[in-house]
Amino acid sequence: MSARSRELAGLVVAALLAGIALSSVTMARNAEVPARAVTWGVLFLALYFVAHVVVRRTVPYADGTLLPLTAVLTAFGLAVVYRLDSQDGARQAVWVAVGVGALIATLVGLRHDYRVLESYRYLFGVAAVGLLLLPSVPGIGEEVNGARLWVNLGVIQFQPGELAKICLILFLAGYLREKREVVAQGRLKDLGPLFAIWGAAMLVIVQTNDLGSALLNFGIFLAMLYVATGRALYVAAGLTLFVGGAAVLYNALQHVQDRVTIWLHPWTDERVYCALNGHLEYRQDCASYQLVKSLYSIANGGFGGTGLGEGTFTSVDGTQLIPYLRTDFIFSAIAQELGLVGAAALLLVFMVFVVRGMRVALQAQDGFSKLLAAGLTFGFALQTFIIVGGVLRVVPLTGITLPFVSYGGTSIVANFVLVALLLLVSNRANAPR
Repeated sequence: MSARSRELAGLVVAALLAGIALSSVTMARNAEVPARAVTWGVLFLALYFVAHVVVRRTVPYADGTLLPLTAVLTAFGLAVVYRLDSQDGARQAVWVAVGVGALIATLVGLRHDYRVLESYRYLFGVAAVGLLLLPSVPGIGEEVNGARLWVNLGVIQFQPGELAKICLILFLAGYLREKREVVAQGRLKDLGPLFAIWGAAMLVIVQTNDLGSALLNFGIFLAMLYVATGRALYVAAGLTLFVGGAAVLYNALQHVQDRVTIWLHPWTDERVYCALNGHLEYRQDCASYQLVKSLYSIANGGFGGTGLGEGTFTSVDGTQLIPYLRTDFIFSAIAQELGLVGAAALLLVFMVFVVRGMRVALQAQDGFSKLLAAGLTFGFALQTFIIVGGVLRVVPLTGITLPFVSYGGTSIVANFVLVALLLLVSNRANAPR
């Protein structure tokens, strides 16, 4: 089957999934099931059909599975967000359309040779650090749940860390392609970028209390450093530096201590001091309330789930049981309503996306393309692991989004740009010489 045929077949399947999922949601709400499901399914298919036409015109030799996998993930996200809040679901649909527009613009703008981005590597590096520190700027930075992740400019609110991730990968792909031979020799003066980016990661934790972004970006750096040099010693040294720096900051920053304590000891048998109200409360009723309710939600789903649209996420009086359910904890909602089977199916889609992305990296013919594809794919995989692992209490909980699934415009647009860059690399790797 050709790439064109695989892509079309995958998009049809994604549209059917979107229609079926929205049918279940509207049926649970006693709404007009057929009309709503057909309308959403047709609009979804039309949007991705336009993307398909542009992809086949601009990058005809690109991997034919990346766009359908993206469609399946966004269908998952749209259905669940719409189920939780119909207004947010409509906004999410708009952001998906904007994201598809960003994908098309990236493909059209870089269709001749995306490697021109390598010439601006240092500009991307400065932009990455600036974007990471932007939430700490007084007046525009906004604190949510103890971490400064957002920038509020009045007319628009966005999460700059999502854009910083793309800029960092572009910088590292260009820099390591140029310096990989001298970096591989291990001379101290050539290890300056390692210490600089480690220092930047620690600075992000200090300025924004955002352990998740620091872990994500430093993890991307170590992965790309290993791809460029093939030296596992650098990865071990980097992990040692990160753990050591995080341990120092753990003793210095109360927010980091709280996150680790919530991770290790979410339940208490005795009342402890609650910083939210100044009283003595059980930790599960205060600091770890979100995590505990999330774990109960996942357990309630069991093997087969309660059914899409049939989960319990609000109390009798309408109070949200899990705060930030549509963003940080959307995996909890999926696990409750679709059960272990549905949650595992979603994770399998993520895994297939990662496998195809790494395949693109292996097929790439030049160093910049190989590093770019590997960095984009690893960043996508690591971000998924951090948020799902946090919700499942595998790692400390952090406030980053589940790619393509969580509610949020910045994340949607940034990840569509990520897909566009992978398609560009794949097209160049597969094009006939």
